[in-house]
Amino acid sequence: MLVLGIETTCDETAASVVEDGKKILSNIIFSQVHLHKKFGGVFPEIASRSHIDKMIPVIEEALKEARVNLEEIDLIAVASQPGLIGSILIGLNTAKALSFALDKPYIGINHVEAHLYAAMMGEKNLIFPALGVVISGGHTMLLKILEIGRYEKIGTTIDDAIGESFDKVASILDLGYPGGPEVEKLAKTGVSTRYNFKAGVTKKNPFDFSFSGLKTKVLYTVKGQSAKKHFSTIIKSEDKKHIAASFQRCAFEDVIKKSILAIDEFDMKAIYLGGGVTNNRTLRGMFDNKNLPIPLFWPEKDLSLDNGAMIAGLGYHKFKKTFKSDAFDLLAQTSIANF
Repeated sequence: MLVLGIETTCDETAASVVEDGKKILSNIIFSQVHLHKKFGGVFPEIASRSHIDKMIPVIEEALKEARVNLEEIDLIAVASQPGLIGSILIGLNTAKALSFALDKPYIGINHVEAHLYAAMMGEKNLIFPALGVVISGGHTMLLKILEIGRYEKIGTTIDDAIGESFDKVASILDLGYPGGPEVEKLAKTGVSTRYNFKAGVTKKNPFDFSFSGLKTKVLYTVKGQSAKKHFSTIIKSEDKKHIAASFQRCAFEDVIKKSILAIDEFDMKAIYLGGGVTNNRTLRGMFDNKNLPIPLFWPEKDLSLDNGAMIAGLGYHKFKKTFKSDAFDLLAQTSIANF
């Protein structure tokens, strides 16, 4: 089965053709980073307008690279939530129009769920029950994966997502956007124990995350107690690398600690990680240093950020289970409650 995957939930316009949920025939991504750099984050209106301009060319390029035409596509899978509603509607309406014009089914996919599937695409034998760890610009979440399409939420962030925190800390340190790669680069030359930062403690659920206080502590360290973002920096330029390293270590230690706690509590057999933050080499090294007794599965670099391949791959499995098209639903129902 050939599946066309479409992703427009934020600032990547992406399309991919995947065969039988595994074989990636094409994976085209147009990034809008250059459009949003001056804002230090994604500007929703600009994101939506860019998707309008790039949606059809990206799909055409994906089909060309895969050496297939639209008539050969069996299913259209589209990221339908969560994300920026204006951006989502561009991809969603494109998928609906193609579905109607070609008389082919389409299915809506939760792109956070697809981030976890990205780590499974290259694996022949999947291991369940497993811990799903989603760490991206918009999400920080722990899930129990029973099988593809069946999950139980364990914990989530109660304020900032980890990727969002990296962007904000990068801004505080006068680094570029997106912040994650910039903080990681600066942190390589810093001493991660120089500053004793701490992640927030959540009272209701030990598996939940809170990074807002950590981000604020970095702000006060750099610009003074009760400072605002526009205040002048009070630290030496040399200290920035140590702050970046200490912040990064603290954030990652919190993710790893709670992941290990979930493994023990819920008897997990493997870990699947997804989201853009999984690209961080320090995080991967910190996980490796734990010598966990179960295997870890990371997405390939091209599958860690928002992309059409993970949407198409997961769409194949979802459709094979239901054989049902969501062609006239505004937003497809997710299989994870309150995802």
